[in-house]
Amino acid sequence: MFRQQELWRAVDRHAATAIALSDAVWDCPEVAYDEWRSADLHAALLERRGFRVTRGIAGIPTALVGEAGAEGPVVAILGEYDALPGLSQEAGTAERKPLSGCDAGHGCGHNLLGAGSLLAAVALKDWLAGSGTPGRVRYYGCPAEEGGAAKTYMVRAGAFADADIAISWHPAPYDGVNDAQSLANTRIDFTFTGRASHAAAAPHLGRSALDAVELMSVGVNYLREHMPSSARVHYAYLDAGGVAPNVVQARAAVRYLIRTREGQELAPLAARVRACAEGAALMTDTIFASAVYSAVSNLLPNPPLEEAMFRNFRRLGPPPWDEADRAFAEAIRSTFSAEDIASTFRRAGRPVDAGLPLWGEAVPLDAVGAPMMGSTDVGDVSWVVPTVQARGATCAIGTPGHSWQLTAQGKSPLAHKGMVHTAKVMAATAMDAFLDPDLVARAKAAHAERTRLTPYVCPLPADKRPPVRPRPTGR
Repeated sequence: MFRQQELWRAVDRHAATAIALSDAVWDCPEVAYDEWRSADLHAALLERRGFRVTRGIAGIPTALVGEAGAEGPVVAILGEYDALPGLSQEAGTAERKPLSGCDAGHGCGHNLLGAGSLLAAVALKDWLAGSGTPGRVRYYGCPAEEGGAAKTYMVRAGAFADADIAISWHPAPYDGVNDAQSLANTRIDFTFTGRASHAAAAPHLGRSALDAVELMSVGVNYLREHMPSSARVHYAYLDAGGVAPNVVQARAAVRYLIRTREGQELAPLAARVRACAEGAALMTDTIFASAVYSAVSNLLPNPPLEEAMFRNFRRLGPPPWDEADRAFAEAIRSTFSAEDIASTFRRAGRPVDAGLPLWGEAVPLDAVGAPMMGSTDVGDVSWVVPTVQARGATCAIGTPGHSWQLTAQGKSPLAHKGMVHTAKVMAATAMDAFLDPDLVARAKAAHAERTRLTPYVCPLPADKRPPVRPRPTGR
């Protein structure tokens, strides 16, 4: 316990710097593959703390690795810093107030995620050096988690090939070890090409690409009855063909997001969605092309690491909330429905307590909650290295992910406290790995058993490259 307290003091020493980093990233929200300033901020802090920084991992300019230490096990600490479009919001207010001139916002808390992970890595560097413990800690700055699959590209490029374990976290309304369930997914763009014509004078000469997109949606909607109940299919129009209804639309494009519980189920379901596109093109006498935009694998659990992380949650106790934190959480909660609040407890597998504004003790490992139906590119990391994630309480109970309310709480003292608290849990779990070779061996054995019959297959097409863009002027 004394060694952990020594490490936790190192976290506290660097907490103010990490909080400033988190707030600076919140102030410059950048969406997938456009995180130039955010990556610069993380790289600069790593360099100031003596890490050896490498940028441009896997051909992605905003992906980076900072390493410290020598010899011994390699512990990967995963961070993220991308924002979401459409979630601009003033900080610290419990009403919807988008910021002028800014569309994006940190509605998934990745400003906290990146800074908290970096905080754990910096504290571990201090502890490794001070104690003379052999080992290397690596901070992985991972962009484009929100739909961009950057970690999938990083895995494919071998960025995690020599890591012994990987540790990450995600901001949440509750504390606990992340239940390693997620959906594998692929995003596929379907572009239909037809023939323009005058919609009134010569409609028979036109071939509507927009009709093809809409007929594809009808086909996919009928498909829903005949796919696994855990699968999900969503779509968004990329190009509806223009704004002139008197012109038959000659081009239209739609992006489909296809999700399945297991990676092996993904390709067959994607093939059936493509068949809907083929049928739509046949019915409208148009042609179509499809291109994979991104793809990620489902998460693999690792019981030895999960048990180690939970022990550290129990040793540390709950976050140090105060009355001001509870008052702000209550103000935020006034914008939620009863269903929003109940959903947090269902996810955590705990009885509903409608009067509780902020989480207390970590969710027990044996709690059975509603399964996570989202996706993450951490899944691909978990297929190549034993991986564990924390859920860190950084917002009011009931806060939905990808919401303006989460953005509003991103610079609050309660979010900062939750971030520092979770950094201590991650750092202590890494310390366990550095000091206990048996833990690493058991984690690797569990991972090998999970992948023995189903080895990792990268879900990205072999010729697919990250959709990076040149750095904009002024960034």
